Amino acid sequence: MRNDTRLSRMLHVLIHMARHEHPATSDTLAQMLGTNPVVIRRTMALLKEQGYVRSEKGHRGGWTLAKPLADMTLLDIHEALGSASLFAIGLSTDHPECLVEQAVNAALTDAFDAAQALLIERLGSVTLEQLAEDFEARFQSLGRCEVGGTAQ
Repeated sequence: MRNDTRLSRMLHVLIHMARHEHPATSDTLAQMLGTNPVVIRRTMALLKEQGYVRSEKGHRGGWTLAKPLADMTLLDIHEALGSASLFAIGLSTDHPECLVEQAVNAALTDAFDAAQALLIERLGSVTLEQLAEDFEARFQSLGRCEVGGTAQ
């Protein structure tokens, strides 16, 4: 099973967008992430619905931030993308009458619920501004940023 990388990829995009003065086209973002512009448009539309980005059509158009990075948390973006399951582990329900399966599922459900609550709390406590500040510190210590094999 493949991991869902939309959250990580969109956080990446939003931090880059904040660093540039001009709108970012779907083509530019797609090239940066190695994907199709249609995928970018669909995903960015989810962020637009929640008021995190806006788009302008035509020449000089593209995607821009609609809110400052300080007003967006990792949880906000996760939820805007559709709140995909945080865990790929699932419960077996092949034999619901089996007492062993019931005991296993009860223990796993408790563990999953506790882990999910902790992760959601953490995602809600980190702003995109904090990510941008971390990037800036890393950038200053290296003097450059490697993106897709090229220095920027």
